[in-house]
Amino acid sequence: MAKKKWDELTTRQRATALTMMSIQLSLAVSAWADLATRPADQVNGSKGKWAAVIAINYIGPILYFTKGRKSATA
Repeated sequence: MAKKKWDELTTRQRATALTMMSIQLSLAVSAWADLATRPADQVNGSKGKWAAVIAINYIGPILYFTKGRKSATA
């Protein structure tokens, strides 16, 4: 399938693309904000590594929230 240019997309396709971009950006921003305010001893691994991982679309922030943070009870 050939890539379409923005002008070639239907209104529904544009709305879907913008929604997906908004979700990805929201996940990344919330993960970076959490990482920035969380003490280093409450992060599994280095904060620098996690900051880079968060930049990976969708999977990065999800990995950070599931594997990167130590639980409050630990």
